Amino acid sequence: MADLNLPCPDGTIAPYRVGPASRFPSTSSAPLPRTVYAAAHVVADPLRQATPWQPAVDWDATLRFRHHLWGLGVKIAEAMDTSQRGMGLDWAGAKELIARSLAESRTVPGADLACGAGTDHLDPAATRSLDDVVAAYEEQLGHVEAHGGRAVLMASRALCAVAKSRDDYLHVYDRILGQAADKVILHWLGDMFDPQLAGYWASHDVDTAMDTVLDLIRSHAGKVEGIKISLLERRHEEKMRARLPSGVKMYTGDDFNYVDLIEGDGRHVSHALLGIFDPIAPAAVEALRRLDAGDSAGYHAILDPTVALSRKIFEAPTQFYKAGVVFLAWLNGFQDHFRMVGGMESARGIVHYAEIFRLADKANLLVDPDRASRRMRRLLAVNGLHCSGEA
Repeated sequence: MADLNLPCPDGTIAPYRVGPASRFPSTSSAPLPRTVYAAAHVVADPLRQATPWQPAVDWDATLRFRHHLWGLGVKIAEAMDTSQRGMGLDWAGAKELIARSLAESRTVPGADLACGAGTDHLDPAATRSLDDVVAAYEEQLGHVEAHGGRAVLMASRALCAVAKSRDDYLHVYDRILGQAADKVILHWLGDMFDPQLAGYWASHDVDTAMDTVLDLIRSHAGKVEGIKISLLERRHEEKMRARLPSGVKMYTGDDFNYVDLIEGDGRHVSHALLGIFDPIAPAAVEALRRLDAGDSAGYHAILDPTVALSRKIFEAPTQFYKAGVVFLAWLNGFQDHFRMVGGMESARGIVHYAEIFRLADKANLLVDPDRASRRMRRLLAVNGLHCSGEA
């Protein structure tokens, strides 16, 4: 057991005793009762960043982490928000990530992934027409499909900037869905994740926006695998999934309420496409195995303790949650440093990281508590806090 002195939200320093190593397996071949995608992060290469804001990716470490997820039987949602897409990782970097991950997946039996296709190479302020948005989507979808991939159609800042009505949204998505070679996953991302997406689907009223996207899905049910909604409101997801056409899946993007949503209400269930499943994948897989065996209590015993951690990681300003995800990857030895594309590790403070450390330990997520404690001490020291006699 390791002892640390950790800062608290009230400005005090308190001793903390770290618990035992995670009991969750690092690999699994058991089938899962839900379709599960983890939105995976990228590992920065600090030696190739000319400035803290220049995108530079450590491709070897990034792909090793994807092997970790595939080894657990988890699918990957590639080049999504968790990989800092649009917040450090530009389209050029995302293109390379997509191509490399798709190629790597073909070396792993059973590996699966879907790749984000959006319009982030198009400046919303310079967008003049819906045709500009369509062309941008076509370019990215074409890249994914050219490398043999399936797409997650990401929400578009440019479309949000130029669309005047629900018909504008339907026009753009009709064009893209009509030419997609395979089924896609739609993504409705709330403005708590990206303020530039406020009023998506041409309404600030969730029910009105929901009607629009449901009309779209009904018109293209044969081309839509499912929809991921990230609104952090359980009632919205439950209402929408009950209205989806047969065969179209609801993928929860609710990093606050995923435990109950995935379990379901007895009539409807949610599948998962979650950023929090990047750091908690071993626990999530073990919990889903319990659920598949009819052990609801066991399912909750494993996943319920992860909710407090997820709520802390995704606290406002929510778009900076990526820092907590990468912090845990560093603590657990999946990378050798805590540097992020765009320097985003600086988006959260030491008190925030200390609380993530505590909550991860309480959820039994620290693979090697001694290593995690050593790394936490180093981060504390950088922030002027010295623990356990270290100077």
